[in-house]
Amino acid sequence: MSLLKKTIKETSHLNWILLVFLLFFYLTGFIFVGRLMPAGETVIVEVNGKTVYKLALSEDRIVDVKGPIGVTKVEVKDGRVRVLYSPCPEKICMKQGWIRRGVIICVPNRVVVSIKGGKVRGVDAITG
Repeated sequence: MSLLKKTIKETSHLNWILLVFLLFFYLTGFIFVGRLMPAGETVIVEVNGKTVYKLALSEDRIVDVKGPIGVTKVEVKDGRVRVLYSPCPEKICMKQGWIRRGVIICVPNRVVVSIKGGKVRGVDAITG
C-alpha cells in the first residue's frame, strides 16, 4: 500500500474536520486581507516616528531617508514600494521586497515605510 493511501486510511475524522476548518480559515483570510488592508495611494516614510516623506504611489521615484545608522533608500515604482538599500546588518527590510499594501519596517535604522489610503495633496515631501 502506498504511503499516501496508508496516511489517508489512518487519519481520524477529527483530523479531517480540523484540516477542513484550517483550509477554510486560510482561504477566507485572503478575502479579508483586501478589506482590512485596502490598497492605498500614498507612501508615508517615517524616521523615529516623524513623517519625513509623503509620496504618491503613482509617481516613480527614489528617496534617501536619513536614519540613526545611515541612509536608507526607498523606491516607489509601478504602484509598489520597497526598501532599495539600508545600512542595517540583517537587511530584513530589503528582503521583504515590493509591497502594494501594508508596512516595511527597518528597526535598526528606525525607518517605517507604509502605504495609506488617500491622495497626496500639495507638497509631496516634508523636511524638518
